[in-house]
This record gives sequence, C-alpha cells and structure tokens, in this order.
Amino acid sequence: MKKLLLFSLVSLSLLYAKDSVEFKYAPKNTERTHPTSQNYILSYNNVLENVRNSIVNISIKKEINGNALSANPFFNDPFFREFFKGYGDIPQERIQQSLGSGVIVSSDGYIVTNNHVVEGANQIIVNLAGDKKEYEAKLIGKDEKSDLAVIKIEAKNLNAVTFYNSDNVKVGDVVFALGNPFGVGETITQGIVSATGRSGVGIVEYEDFIQTDASINPGNSGGALINSAGHLIGINSAIISKSGGNVGIGFAIPSNMVTSIATSLIETGKYTRAYMGVNISDVTKDMSNFYNDKYGALITGVEDNSPAAKAGLKRGDLIIEVNGKKIESASELKNTIGSYTPSKIVNIKYLRNKKIESVNVTLASFDSSKINSDKVEYKGMEVVSLTNTNKQQLNTKISGVIVEKIDQKSEAFNAGIRENDIIIQIENSEITSIEEFKKATVIKEKKRFFIYRKGSIYAVVL
Repeated sequence: MKKLLLFSLVSLSLLYAKDSVEFKYAPKNTERTHPTSQNYILSYNNVLENVRNSIVNISIKKEINGNALSANPFFNDPFFREFFKGYGDIPQERIQQSLGSGVIVSSDGYIVTNNHVVEGANQIIVNLAGDKKEYEAKLIGKDEKSDLAVIKIEAKNLNAVTFYNSDNVKVGDVVFALGNPFGVGETITQGIVSATGRSGVGIVEYEDFIQTDASINPGNSGGALINSAGHLIGINSAIISKSGGNVGIGFAIPSNMVTSIATSLIETGKYTRAYMGVNISDVTKDMSNFYNDKYGALITGVEDNSPAAKAGLKRGDLIIEVNGKKIESASELKNTIGSYTPSKIVNIKYLRNKKIESVNVTLASFDSSKINSDKVEYKGMEVVSLTNTNKQQLNTKISGVIVEKIDQKSEAFNAGIRENDIIIQIENSEITSIEEFKKATVIKEKKRFFIYRKGSIYAVVL
C-alpha cells in the first residue's frame, strides 16, 4: 500500500511538472541603500533654478459678445431656452480675464504659448519671474491646428529656454511641468513620460503629443515640460479629465514641432503646411494580409492634380516610409507631411501588389490646395467647398461647405459661427456645394443656419 501511495505521488508530481514554469528571481543578495546621507539631499533644485526664469505668466482680456450664447446648442432648444430668459438684457460686450503660461524662447522677448491661451485676446499681459513689472505683449502669429502661438514683449537679456530634440525622448524619462496653475503662482510638478507620439486624442488637428503623468492643471497651458537635465522637451497643452482636475493624463506638444512652427510664425507670421493630396486610413487586421502584415498609411483616395496624383500614387497603395522614416499609422503620415514646408521633395516608399516601390513627391502648399476652390463671403465669413482633405483632417464624412475665415467683429461671429464650422443646411435646404450655399443665401431675410462642429450640430440665426 505504501509503495502504491508513493508511486501515485511521484506520478502526480510528474504530471504537474509537465506544465510547470520556471520563474526568474532577482539575486538574493540585492542590497538596500539610503539615497541620502547627513550632508546630502536628493534634489533637482540646481537643474530647475535656471529654467524657472524662462517661464512666464500670461493674463489676457477679451470682449465677450452676449450673442455668443446662441452658439450653445441648449440655447436654441425651446425647452431649455426658458432658463435663459433675461440673458438678452446683459451688455453686448463684457470683459473676460483668464490666465495661462508661456516659455521664453529668445533673449529679446519672443515667447511660445498655446493658441487657446491667447485666442481672441484684446490685450495680453506678461509677468516675468521675479519682476513686478507688467509687459504688454504683441501677438506675432498663431497656428490653431497645433494649438501653438508666439507673442513678443519689449525686453532684453531674458533667460531663453534650452531645447532638447524631442525625437530622443523615451518612455520613463523623468520630467517636470512648469507653469502657473489656477493663478496661484509659479508651480512645478514631477512625473515621467508615459508615452510618445500620442495621436488620435481629438484635441487638435495635428497631434504628436508627449504624454506625461506630471500634473498639468488649468493655467499650466503654454508652460514647459522639461527633462531632468533642465531642457525643454514640450509645451504643456491639455489634460484628459472628466472633472477638470488632473488624473495623470497630460499632453505636451513636442519641442521639434514647437521649433518648426515657432520659427515660421516669427519669420512670416503664419505657418503653412505641406500638402500631398491623399485620403488615408490605418490598416485593419483584416486588411493586413493583403499588405504582407505591414503597418502604414493606406491611401483611400487621391485628389485630382495633387502632388500625390502627379507622382502616380493610387488608391490602395500603402505608404510605409517618408524620407527613410517608418510610417506606422495614418496619423503619423499626416504629422510627418505636415511638418515639411511646401515645395519640399520627399521620397515615399509604398507597397503595391505586395511589392515595395518608391517615388519622389514634390509637396505643395496646403493653402494653395484651396486656391482653385470657389469662395463666397457672407456676413463676415469666407466659405469654401468642403474637400476630401478637409474631411480627412476634421475626421468627418459629413457634406457641406466649410468656414475658412471669419471676422471676429462680424455678424456671423456674433451669431456663434466659428472657423472650421461646416454649414450643412440653411432653412430647409441641405448644403453640399458652394452653388447651393449661394442659392440659399440670396434671400435677405433672417435664416436658420445648421452647422456641424466637432461631432455636434448647432443652429444659429443670420
């Protein structure tokens, strides 16, 4: 009986040993050490001391028109409109103040910040660290598509920040976020890089964010994200939060994008992106078999007379490289092409019929892609045809005409219409072309305009 029991236990142990796993353990002699001694304090003070003087506080004043309430979808709902009774008696123009941050990028007063910090400002005031004087800043240029802006103050010998190549930033790098959250004064928070090349967040049109868990709170927008050597790796831009408070998911615009856009804004007052003329999407798992299991940007459409069409690119081609840089997604191609200047010649590697081919493409100006489109001015806004490229950039399949420019003191702006709004209907007429827009606006009486903006549809009266 004992022999039988022993045999059974041995058999059972062999049975379980068949699927056993050998775990890897750390050495038993791993030592614990204390990071400090009696005369040693672990600190980043010496690194932060210099860069702190490169961060500024920005406050703005802007006029808010009472008619801006009409841009709120609830204001146009008959039920909710009851709650807004009496608001029509408020002054037509009010003064709104807000706070943000900025980063000094030159000793003679150029400062980079977020576009949303200074957007619509009638006056921009800058306060320097350790200086009680207030400086009135001039807006040099802005780029809404990346949420960057450059302002300038009249000052000399300022402490300009040192930039770091953001392509070399790694996940796990220790970082610090510097800014002025809630207007309480200079604040520094610490964290690590959680991810790089983050896109598809839906914050702005061109996204290539550095993600961090360093606290980025209201007022930190436009401030600096620096590494442990004190070098700028990004401009703090936004957070993801349901409550408005920090939950450890913050985003910064990488320094390489900042320098490229800021240089153009300083030199010309605007930033013009290169244009290739393709509609693109990611490769799904089902589609990957057709492309040798490669990832890239799949061309789903090519615009007539575009740089891509002239180079011979076709629907179904899979772009995998641009100038030797690997392209793993549609958003990466969009950001890469958008980082080049017009007239730049780039080498495109693509997969067609399971063969890798390459072609040189001479990029055009994104603005020039709209030159031939019909344009209409109406009530202070410029309306143009909605192209496939517009739809791709706005991530929508909706039809209509797009508001390309709008005067902030115009009737259209006061009614609540904004740049990049898509007008989809006027009264009972659906709008799918400029010609339909012209016909619908011939009558001079007030009309209901239905506009599409960031996934929602609003109604305004013009």
